[in-house]
Amino acid sequence: MLTKSQALHLNKMAALMMETNGTLKREIKQMMVENLMLQITTDEIGDEQPLFGPGSLGFDSVDALQLVVALDKRYGLKIPDPESARAVLQNVRTMTEAVTKHLASAPAERQPSAE
Repeated sequence: MLTKSQALHLNKMAALMMETNGTLKREIKQMMVENLMLQITTDEIGDEQPLFGPGSLGFDSVDALQLVVALDKRYGLKIPDPESARAVLQNVRTMTEAVTKHLASAPAERQPSAE
């Protein structure tokens, strides 16, 4: 059983994670708009909207390569092979999850670069 203090701490941590997750999603959407020169705004990109295939944003293999490079440059996230790219580059949510997982395991000096 958690003490009241522990419960408050967990609630604060959860709120911080949700805020950070939302900020990261916005950053990733902005990165997509800028790097891929999209003719839409970040508000028009859904977190679950597919990037490739039917009902998607219509990205192609060149866009995928640009995203892989941008994620590496900005967050240090290495996507080593096509299978990993397919898993990570499904939508904004999957990219956010991959970046969050990477940053949580990365040493402090490899945190996102300020650009």
